[in-house]
Amino acid sequence: MITEAVAASSSQAARAAALDELYGGYTAAVDAHEWQRWPGFFTEQCSYTVRTLENVEQGLPLAYMLDDNRARLLDRVKFVTEVWAGTIEPYRTRHFVQRVLMTDLGDGSLRVRANLLVSYTEAEGIAAILASGYYDDLVQLSESGALFVERNVYLDGIPGRYLVYPL
Repeated sequence: MITEAVAASSSQAARAAALDELYGGYTAAVDAHEWQRWPGFFTEQCSYTVRTLENVEQGLPLAYMLDDNRARLLDRVKFVTEVWAGTIEPYRTRHFVQRVLMTDLGDGSLRVRANLLVSYTEAEGIAAILASGYYDDLVQLSESGALFVERNVYLDGIPGRYLVYPL
């Protein structure tokens, strides 16, 4: 019985470490504007959405970002790096993420909820809050690490400025 508890605890710690590596790598890449790395945090079959809680609660399908497959993630990278380059006012972001819930779904899948606060700094050096809310993620674990299958961002309200970059 003690051996099973130790094994379960070790397994839980390994899952948590894999999640910490995924979340840390993701936020570091996004904050550094390393957009070519961004799709690498997702499985081949994936989705990424950003919605306000108000729209969700009212059953409205509106989304700030709705990338329902990998090709759309790659399109988002192209838009940020090529199409919008020079046409948008760039800003720096800083993500603060706190994992609050991890549910093992079996088969190496985890449902993870994490609180999110993103600040931004404009070119003039003015800093403010861009967004607050939470992630509701479906994560797949494998021998090589963890990847997002679904990344759903739920915002508490309207962002502090227009969203260009993924959260």
